[in-house]
Amino acid sequence: MTGKLNRRQFTRICSSMIAGAVTGATLPATGHTRTAYTSTRLLDDDKQALKPGSLEVGVPYLFFYPYVTTPCFLIDLGTAATASPLNDSAGNEYEWRGGVGPNGSIVAYSAICSHKMSHPAKEISFINYRHEPISFISHEGKNVERNGVISCCSERSVYDPRQGAKVLAGPAPQPLAAIELQIDEGTGELFATASYGGDMYDKFFDKFGFRAAIEHRLDDPRQQTGKTAAVHKVTEYSSQTIKC
Repeated sequence: MTGKLNRRQFTRICSSMIAGAVTGATLPATGHTRTAYTSTRLLDDDKQALKPGSLEVGVPYLFFYPYVTTPCFLIDLGTAATASPLNDSAGNEYEWRGGVGPNGSIVAYSAICSHKMSHPAKEISFINYRHEPISFISHEGKNVERNGVISCCSERSVYDPRQGAKVLAGPAPQPLAAIELQIDEGTGELFATASYGGDMYDKFFDKFGFRAAIEHRLDDPRQQTGKTAAVHKVTEYSSQTIKC
């Protein structure tokens, strides 16, 4: 969909959202186990295949996966991120597999906060990666200063992307869903291939699907990402990013 939203397009979005609510049980299974989706090649601003060396260290990038309206962070942390055992909000255990790339420092996570689903939108983003040090109150009640965290300023949840986006502070009940990355051994190209951990996709569609369909000019916000996905800096997507 391109151009100004007309009444017919608006009606199609409404119909699609109603149909999605009725048939939601047919969506790919979600939860703590790995769910494979389309193997999606990530593309840079010039629509060329993205390679690890193209990413600026400490700069948060954004792409949409496994659905065309569900945002994800892509970050080169600058230091290795190792595999970590985690639990979702239901207590299910899973293993985050660690970063990829020459230094094992490249990670990707769903950018939908697990508390109230704050996420980057075109107008504003309350959740972002902070490469510089920030201060927050840990779950142990200590005043902590740390760099390299994902911070949601909506309710002050803080996640550690070096350890599978585990929760460091705030009301978030579980880590951010992890996006599995793979690098083609022959070409060095980056691919998104799966999602694992406790995801928020169905809840996101229930609460924000209608708005997301309008924002992305789509009839169906549940449309899965295809063979390629564009990658942009978060600051180039969201007009305003809130820092706290």
